[in-house]
Amino acid sequence: MTSSFEAPLPSTERALLHRIAVAQTEGRSPSFVGGVVRDGRTVWFGSRSCVDGHAPDDGTQFRIGSITKVFTAVLVMRLRDEGLIGLEDPLEKHLPGTGVGEVTIAQLLGHSSGLAAETPAPWWERTPGTTRPELADVLGERPSVHPAGRLFHYSNPGYTLLGSLVEAVRGVPWEEALRTGILEPLGLGRTTVQPVAPAAGGWAVHPWADVMMPEPAEDLGIMAPAGQLWSTVGDLCRFAAFLAEGDDRVLSRASVEEMRVPSVPPAAGDPDGGYGLGLQLLRRDGRTLVGHTGSLPGFVATLWVSVEDGLAAVCLANATSGPLPSVVAADLVRIVAEAEPRLPEPWRPLPEAEVDTELLALAGPWYWGTYAYGLRVGAGRGVSLEPLKGAGRRAEFRPLPEGGWVGLDGYYQGETLRVVRRPDGSVSHLDLGSFVFTREPYEQGDAVPGGVDEGGWRGL
Repeated sequence: MTSSFEAPLPSTERALLHRIAVAQTEGRSPSFVGGVVRDGRTVWFGSRSCVDGHAPDDGTQFRIGSITKVFTAVLVMRLRDEGLIGLEDPLEKHLPGTGVGEVTIAQLLGHSSGLAAETPAPWWERTPGTTRPELADVLGERPSVHPAGRLFHYSNPGYTLLGSLVEAVRGVPWEEALRTGILEPLGLGRTTVQPVAPAAGGWAVHPWADVMMPEPAEDLGIMAPAGQLWSTVGDLCRFAAFLAEGDDRVLSRASVEEMRVPSVPPAAGDPDGGYGLGLQLLRRDGRTLVGHTGSLPGFVATLWVSVEDGLAAVCLANATSGPLPSVVAADLVRIVAEAEPRLPEPWRPLPEAEVDTELLALAGPWYWGTYAYGLRVGAGRGVSLEPLKGAGRRAEFRPLPEGGWVGLDGYYQGETLRVVRRPDGSVSHLDLGSFVFTREPYEQGDAVPGGVDEGGWRGL
């Protein structure tokens, strides 16, 4: 028997609302809203406000700051999937004349380009985009502060360049590429470049007194791809579902999964964080969260997805500082995951068409030297290799058209696993990136590099 729970249990809903209420009170935010997605559907929304009877709903716009970067990254990945660019292409190939064209598109996506974190003064988030109308105004006289490709260094100008790249390759403004490439296919009708009512106002709350002041909402101009967008809990929950599963109308599942792979080591002092291709990565409460945080004067925002749990959470607030949406969104995921853990799919045997006797003959124990491993056959002719005792290098593999398999994760990601046969067609051993796996540990006559001692196994 299977069960499906669309809405959280009442006790879970109470815990979620309590977390939102505490965030609004302790964060001293005019309003705080949150939503939860489970298995691709929005199943909960909560809202708290300092104005009685006027709490925002899931269609109220807030500014989402750097969550905008995820949208820009998706547009760039679409260009790659269409064969219009390569991630390892230098920027100069498609956007000449910037002065930093030696950096690659992948380095810009993963913030390893070495570019400065911010534009030259004045502070770009509180000044109109007309202040810096050209890329040269965004980059300044010293655009790079680190060698390209060496380390993670977050760069807002880097995503401005990516937005200009989209415009150059598509031949349309970034806003139009965004609308036709992402917003319309996914039905994100309340995600816009400029606010469309109902929209929350942005506020600065005094750090030492319960008073507040309105923040300006500037049009960021050429910097828009780094942080311009306004959106809602409803739209961002739908976008979170896309980031979990992909959507062939926008970006395939495989490409979305590629965005979630760490592109560079985490920044020094941040062992639990990382960055993929446009997505932040976070280890929290024993699970991996992917998504992005965002802030602009008057607003803070976070979107986190736990792919393994089938959950996502979005939190938005209209205060410059105080609320901690990153922490709260992670807590919303944790609350649901712990209170209502995901039900595993029922076990089912492989479809008859996928049963291959030659492949089944490879299943079972193999030995790398004296280390015992098990080869398990999965769906779609995929296999997994895992240690049978203690810690070791486990990996999933998918089949290659030319034969063999390629590693999908861990130490063996990208490495090729192949079957080596004897002249008579029988299996000699498995080769995994030159590592030899045999059916017995150091059996006489096996193809073990360096040979096997002629005396064989012996006692003391």
